[in-house]
Amino acid sequence: MVLSKSLTIFVVVAFSISVSLINNGVEAFHKIYPHLQSVSAVSVSGMHRTGYHFQPPRNWINGPMFYNGVYHLFYQYNPNGSVWGNIVWAHSISKDLINWKALEPAIYPSKPFDKYGCWSGSATILPGKGPVILYTGIIDENQTQVQCYAKPEDPSDPFLRKWVKPDEFNPIVVAGKGVNGSAFRDPTTAWWSKDGHWRILVGSRRKHRGMAYLYRSRDFFKWVRAKHPIHSAKTGMWECPDFYPVSLKGKEGLDTSMVGTNVKHVLKNSLDMTRFEYYTLGTYFMNKDKYIPDNTSEDGWGGLRYDYGNFYASKSFFDPSKNRRILWGWANESDSKDDDIKKGWAGIQAIPRSVWLDSTGRQLVQWPVEELNSLREREVNMNNHKLEKGDHIEVDGITAAQADVEVTFSFTSLDKAEAYDPSWVNAQDLCAQKGSKVEGGVGPFGLLTLASENLEEFTPVFFRIFKAPDKHVVLLCSDARSSSLKSNLYKPPFAGFVDVDLEATKKLSLRSLIDHSVVESFAEGGKTNILSRVYPQLAVTIQAHLCVFNNGTEPIIVENLKAWSMKSAEII
Repeated sequence: MVLSKSLTIFVVVAFSISVSLINNGVEAFHKIYPHLQSVSAVSVSGMHRTGYHFQPPRNWINGPMFYNGVYHLFYQYNPNGSVWGNIVWAHSISKDLINWKALEPAIYPSKPFDKYGCWSGSATILPGKGPVILYTGIIDENQTQVQCYAKPEDPSDPFLRKWVKPDEFNPIVVAGKGVNGSAFRDPTTAWWSKDGHWRILVGSRRKHRGMAYLYRSRDFFKWVRAKHPIHSAKTGMWECPDFYPVSLKGKEGLDTSMVGTNVKHVLKNSLDMTRFEYYTLGTYFMNKDKYIPDNTSEDGWGGLRYDYGNFYASKSFFDPSKNRRILWGWANESDSKDDDIKKGWAGIQAIPRSVWLDSTGRQLVQWPVEELNSLREREVNMNNHKLEKGDHIEVDGITAAQADVEVTFSFTSLDKAEAYDPSWVNAQDLCAQKGSKVEGGVGPFGLLTLASENLEEFTPVFFRIFKAPDKHVVLLCSDARSSSLKSNLYKPPFAGFVDVDLEATKKLSLRSLIDHSVVESFAEGGKTNILSRVYPQLAVTIQAHLCVFNNGTEPIIVENLKAWSMKSAEII
């Protein structure tokens, strides 16, 4: 049986308070600096501001809904400074997910149940009634977290400019017995079930276990916690849980309430301990309110990730206008809080991505929304160009600091592929060991993005191929270690493995979105994705260059390359 009652959902990113965490070299993005959170920039630096990735004009951001023909983006925003604090739910609207207009904030602390903060949540569109936002409110200085709701003051307003938080029923969910009230946040999109109940998940932690508590309601305002979490794992705190169905076949998205034999479910969590996101694919047993992951990947820190780079606190929503599920993630800065204050802004959104189940059924696939292509101009091409060992060939004719590049590489033989050591289970460590300058057999080969003329600075995005006993192992790297001459930056060698049968294809594809301080890359049609934040000092604006390169002994063919200069989006 297939159910469909909730129409489309949005969400903003999650926040918690953490005063000491340093994860993966990145200072926790919600670390509090009371003396800095209201320090406004004297001027706003445009040196590393993005041209087509969403960010507000100034200050700190960290998150969408489609309703009556309009996309709504709500996001955590500090209106007074460029570090975390003073958080409100800012609100921007769009017709195409690319060009945005800012409205007044939708939600800000104003009630006893959110006096100390309005943190992340989701929105559900109730049939015949319109959207309702569920969000986490902070009620005291001890960071006690409760779940609250808000609704449009005027549901007929196409832009939903004003939201109200009724005193009746608020807060609608509080942490009960046995639930950690200081780690209890980020309600999901609700889904409707045939038993007449709405259901939501709330992220939490019990000792070292991440928890996704399930709540049920008939009227959307009185909620009861299920006896057991829908799922848990020994991973640490689960922030920003997301739970949604995907079709077993095709690329079309599904409404959040869909169930049936042709559906698989996705459970995603943002791990507070690692600052990475992980997901599993599995089966949702509605009669038991239990989710069981498939055994095709790890249910933990070594499991599947949407993105192997600087990508966090994502949420998805179903877009009924084009029958697709859209995934939206947030990328914080990789420089210091002092740098953020000097430049007057911090935080960007990744390009919204369509998401669907790969034909193998083992993972998801993501691809930039088609509307992004409207910004392309001045196309250049390179076809059947051979790259010998040590070659790096510039791609001329585009604005390399703000570009979109699609390339397919091929090779005639895999005989020179290096032997794969079974101990190399961590892709990021392997990339650090075998970077773009380390000669291999088949690879490293790929793109040098945001490169200075003499390669003092560059961010390589590249493949490297290894030979295991029963298959070839493909590594994708986006290595920021040479990205900037500036020393006090987080410059990691992000990496992930790519699930592809090279014996059958003898090809690898790559798309990179280059936008001043971000390089967002998609391998093999979106099977493995990496977003890197980088801050070149020389390779900026017209001084930035783009090259293809090969540092392996096996010649590589640039079978087809298309690159475009990208116009700036209208973000006002």
